[in-house]
Amino acid sequence: MLTFFPQLIVGLGNPEPRYDKTRHNIGFEAVDALAKRWQLSWQENRRFKGKIAEGRAPKGDKIYLLKPLTYMNRSGESIRAVLDWYKLQPESLLVIYDDMDLPIGRIRMRLSGSAGGHNGMKSIIAHVGGQDFPRLRIGIGKSSADKETISHVLGRFSPQEQPVITEVLYLASDAVEMSLREGVEKAMSLYNAKSI
Repeated sequence: MLTFFPQLIVGLGNPEPRYDKTRHNIGFEAVDALAKRWQLSWQENRRFKGKIAEGRAPKGDKIYLLKPLTYMNRSGESIRAVLDWYKLQPESLLVIYDDMDLPIGRIRMRLSGSAGGHNGMKSIIAHVGGQDFPRLRIGIGKSSADKETISHVLGRFSPQEQPVITEVLYLASDAVEMSLREGVEKAMSLYNAKSI
């Protein structure tokens, strides 16, 4: 059986400052946490329509972090450009993004799957030409009955939720590092059951 080791780790979000720290931008926060942990610096790259950081994985392979600057619903354009430029296969992707179906404090890693209504993932699946690539979803909780879905995902975490988000970003970083050392399947078996 194949073991998947990510080479291109993508965090999804929207680029403008007004979207900073919103629920929908948790993917950006996750790759920022990885860049900080690995002491990598971001460079804006027009060809990729995004910000990219390069480093070495624990096994010594080249690794790339990417934040598409295309807006969420066109994320696939940026990812396709990076895959083509570095001649990477879709299976070497690991996409990190927000999920309303997961409670805050939970993460879920999968080897493939549908977009599940997520516009960023719809764009990636369309541009990559399939859904067989690993992804890591971070729970942002459901919107309450009195709040629309859009205002929920574009809203910020409450002061009570913030410590949990800090912890879950550590957890997500640990899961990514495990996937780089021992493969995505191993990380799934260890981290999908954990919660903060």
